[in-house]
Amino acid sequence: MVNNVHNLDSNSFTIYHQNICGLKSKTDELINSILPTPPQLLCLSEHHLKHTELDQINIEGFKLCSAYCRQTMKKGGVCIFAQNGLECSKIGVKKCCEDQDNEICMLNFNTTFYRLHIMAAYRAPTGDFKLFLNRLDDSIKSIYKTNLNLIVSGDINIDYHSENDRKKQLDSMLQTYNLTAIVYFPTRLKGRSSTMIDNIFLDTLKISTYTVLPLLNGLSDHDAQMLTIKDLNSQVQDYHIYTARDINEYSINEFRTNLSYETWDCVFCLKNNPDVDTVFNSFLNN
Repeated sequence: MVNNVHNLDSNSFTIYHQNICGLKSKTDELINSILPTPPQLLCLSEHHLKHTELDQINIEGFKLCSAYCRQTMKKGGVCIFAQNGLECSKIGVKKCCEDQDNEICMLNFNTTFYRLHIMAAYRAPTGDFKLFLNRLDDSIKSIYKTNLNLIVSGDINIDYHSENDRKKQLDSMLQTYNLTAIVYFPTRLKGRSSTMIDNIFLDTLKISTYTVLPLLNGLSDHDAQMLTIKDLNSQVQDYHIYTARDINEYSINEFRTNLSYETWDCVFCLKNNPDVDTVFNSFLNN
C-alpha cells in the first residue's frame, strides 16, 4: 500500500525518472521499487502505450497528469504521474512534439510558496537531432520567464559520459535558459559499455541544494534517476538575478584592442577647457 507522503511541510520534493521500456506490465514492480518513501512525481519515458491504454493504467497512490503518446509509430511516449492530492495541471506542448524526434509532456505544480514546471522528454536514437533541438527550444521558449522554475528530465539519447558535438549543442541551447545537466553517473549498461543518455536539467542558481542518485530496479536496461530537492521554499524565494561583467583573459584582450582604436579626439579637442565635467561628459557621450 502506498501512503501519500506529499506533506510539503518537510520542504523537500522528489522526482523520479526512468526509461521504463514498456509500462503496462510493470506497475506493481515500479511501486515496490520506490517504497517506502515514494517520490512526488514519476516521469517515465518509452511507456509504449496509446492514450486509451495509458488512461487505464493504475499506479497505486498516483494519478496521470500529463502524457504524450505516439501518433503513428509504435512504442515511445512519455508521461508524468503525480501523487494523489498534489495540485498539478497539464501544460499543452503537443504542437512541439513529433514521433521519435521530440516527444515531450509538461505539467505545472503549485504550492503556496512556489511553482514548478516539470517536463518529461524522449528522443529516439534515430530521431532528427536538429528537429529535436529546435522543437525543445520552442517548447521552453513558449512558457519561459525569468522567475520560472523549470526541470527537464528524460532519455534524450545523447551520451553525457563523453564530450561530443550533440552534447555541446544541447548544452548551449539549454544554457540560454540557465539549465544545467546534473546526472553524473551511467544510466544505461549494456555488456561492458555504459552510457549516460538519461539526464535531468535544472537551474542550479535557483536550486542549489539537491541530490541526484541512481536507482537500480531491473525494470529496464535503463537505471532510474531520483532527484530530491531540499529546502525548495527558501531556495526559490531567495533567488535574485544579478548582472555582472565577465572579466577574463579574452575580455581583457578585447578591451585593450578596442582601446587601441580610440583616438581620444573628444577629450583632446577640449584641452583648453578647464572644466573637468565638460571634458568627462564629452568622453562619455562619444
